[in-house]
Amino acid sequence: MAEAPGPEDSLSASAVFGRFNSAIRRGDVGLALGVITILMVLILPLPPWALDIGLSLSLTMAVLILMVSIFIEKPLQFSSYPTVLLITTLIRLALNLASTRLILSHGHEGVEGAGRVIAAFASFIMSGNFVIGIIVFAILVIVNFVVITKGSGRIAEVAARFNLDAMPGKQMAIDADLSAGLCDEPTARKRRSELEQESAFFGSMDGASKFVRGDAVAGLMITAINIIGGMVIGMAQNGLTFSQAADIYTKLTVGEGLVTQVPALIVSVSAGMLVTKAGVQESVDKALFGQLAGYPRAVGMAGALMTAMALVPNMPFLPFAILGFGMGAAAYFLDQGQRAKIEKQTVVEAEQALQAPPVAEEPISTALKIDHVRLELGYGLLQLINNPKGQRLTDQIKSLRRAVAGEMGFIMPSVRIQDNMQLPANTYVIHVKEVEAGRGDLRPNMLLIMDPRGEDITLPGEKTREPTFGLPALWIEPVAREEALFRGYTVVDPPTVITTHLTEVMKDNMSELLSHAETQKLLDELDKEHQKLIAELIPSQMTVGGLQRVLQNLLGERISIRDLPTILEGIAEACGHTRNVTMITEHVRARLARQISDSNTGGQGFIPLITLSPEWEQAFAESLVGSSEEKQISMAPSQLQDFIARVRQTFERFAMQGETPILLTSPVVRPYVRSIIERFRPMTVVMSQSEIHPKARIKTLGQI
Repeated sequence: MAEAPGPEDSLSASAVFGRFNSAIRRGDVGLALGVITILMVLILPLPPWALDIGLSLSLTMAVLILMVSIFIEKPLQFSSYPTVLLITTLIRLALNLASTRLILSHGHEGVEGAGRVIAAFASFIMSGNFVIGIIVFAILVIVNFVVITKGSGRIAEVAARFNLDAMPGKQMAIDADLSAGLCDEPTARKRRSELEQESAFFGSMDGASKFVRGDAVAGLMITAINIIGGMVIGMAQNGLTFSQAADIYTKLTVGEGLVTQVPALIVSVSAGMLVTKAGVQESVDKALFGQLAGYPRAVGMAGALMTAMALVPNMPFLPFAILGFGMGAAAYFLDQGQRAKIEKQTVVEAEQALQAPPVAEEPISTALKIDHVRLELGYGLLQLINNPKGQRLTDQIKSLRRAVAGEMGFIMPSVRIQDNMQLPANTYVIHVKEVEAGRGDLRPNMLLIMDPRGEDITLPGEKTREPTFGLPALWIEPVAREEALFRGYTVVDPPTVITTHLTEVMKDNMSELLSHAETQKLLDELDKEHQKLIAELIPSQMTVGGLQRVLQNLLGERISIRDLPTILEGIAEACGHTRNVTMITEHVRARLARQISDSNTGGQGFIPLITLSPEWEQAFAESLVGSSEEKQISMAPSQLQDFIARVRQTFERFAMQGETPILLTSPVVRPYVRSIIERFRPMTVVMSQSEIHPKARIKTLGQI
């Protein structure tokens, strides 16, 4: 005998049912089951009652989508529309296939052989005449395919393109608002997210519009197949005459086509409403009626035209007269409402003006603020801000700030990036404290190549000059990148060109950009073990301003100030016997001998030197005038020109040999020799004998 189910069996069954119920309640599982059901409809036949439910569901979903499209205020509130459009299109195609099975298999039984919904459409809309149904069906397809779908697709395509082109400018506006303090970081992050979602939405809508076009084409093909196949089956297998088969299968097919084309038309209208709302920030009814009713004179002119049409002979008087009178009355009441609204607003503004405190004058300090570093881009270079194919310019500038801080110990100011429509499209300009410090021309979709050997470049391209160092270069197409690398050329992209130029400009102007506040910030951020040294040195022996001048002297010759404790120790030692900033700087340079020697050591492991002859050493020493604290150089112009000519001749000779030597002088005359050389060869390094570290290897190449 069979045993009754025990408690364990019932518990297991309830547990399984509970798990299934919880799985059904989950949205993702429910959606997956729904998609599987649609796919099953494509394979398995449906009974007529199930087809009626499916067609009713399709019509209901189409109406729901249309209503949501009308009532939303922004397109992004219905960002799932492309996915919804795909699902509804798939449902209609599945129902098309299911109804085709029923029409071909049960159509000979009568009009209700394919379900009561198709029969109702066939009898009500077609009025029992399949010719009327074919004409109505054809008109619906033409309206959907040619008018609504084509227009919506074009609008979506243009909107997607414009949104993508406008993204860099919008992102720069968000960054500018964040820099100016008009919004905080969470708000800026939210605006960036909305901007990305908007671009992705219109891009998806551009592709989703193809679903509707494909659905219309499929409807036409399915209708033709159903009519031809139904007539063949009806006459060959079911013994119907040609007229009977044509009447039955044409009615069923056209009725089925109407049942599916009506929801398709509704969904197409919803897509059109959604993409045409791109610039409207309110629901459709408020935007439509508010803007149409906002011009009473336009409404009055339309009413006058309708009244004139009513007076035309052989025209029906009553419809045009009613419309003319109604629109004239509407224009009158709208005009009165606007006048009352304007008067009320004027009264409110007057009351507020009497009660409001006087407007505070904008502080003059806002007009005096300057950007320490600003990068202006022509409109053709805005795409570099958000480059989808490579690293963005903003990311490279962030990396540059970190690299400069690690290499030079100098915290580079924030770089403000803005567009300048007055510049040529492919030109950029770098400003330092509102003064132009560099500019260049780029090709945003090309690559810049240079030959490190200095030979002519044989690849096809556009000849140019590298904007940072003025070297011969060539713009090439990205497809030639591999060949250029194979030939040993240096290949850089446009953002890297700007970053390299910005790096050199920063290094040339670090001394000017190091402010009193930045100097104090460097002191405040030193470790606790160095705070006692700072307390002993500042302000008793040297002010923060004096320290700033010493650091500026070092940065002016591209000496890193990252080892700030050693610099402070050197200043403390020098302050015991001098207050001259130049002499203090020279003493600090001697303390940094290891660092200076290492930074000037070449790839072969030694420092290439050109020494200053004893005659010139003596000439410079004899030209120094003034007290020990305020010495200045006073050399005859002819002698000075002779020195400049000899320096140029010597360094250019070694430059042709591929050498970049360093000029070596005595500690006494080094700052004065450097002050002369920096005017015509600013990149030439001038070192004193006390700055050569004992363990550094040197090689003397020549003498001046």
